[in-house]
Amino acid sequence: MAKSFNILKNKMSKSAQKEANLLTEKMISDMPLQELRQAKNMSQERLAEILDTKQSNISRIEKRTDMYISTLRSYIQAMGGELQITAHFPEGNININQFQEI
Repeated sequence: MAKSFNILKNKMSKSAQKEANLLTEKMISDMPLQELRQAKNMSQERLAEILDTKQSNISRIEKRTDMYISTLRSYIQAMGGELQITAHFPEGNININQFQEI
């Protein structure tokens, strides 16, 4: 018989639960575009409609490792998000605003 996740989770030590939560947060915060789109329950077809392009173009965007910032911004905005570019340094994070729309 299958056990509920909460029963299994409660059997874990507090440190193991904390580690699992941190890993989950990291997995959620680091996602390829395709997984992000799927997490937002949006199909490639729907995203293509919003961006006034073909579904095949959305597929190509999701497979790219290099693209224009404007393309990425449009993709993110079509899902209701906002693209922010941040540089991480040992001293802290800096938001890069050079690419913001005027």
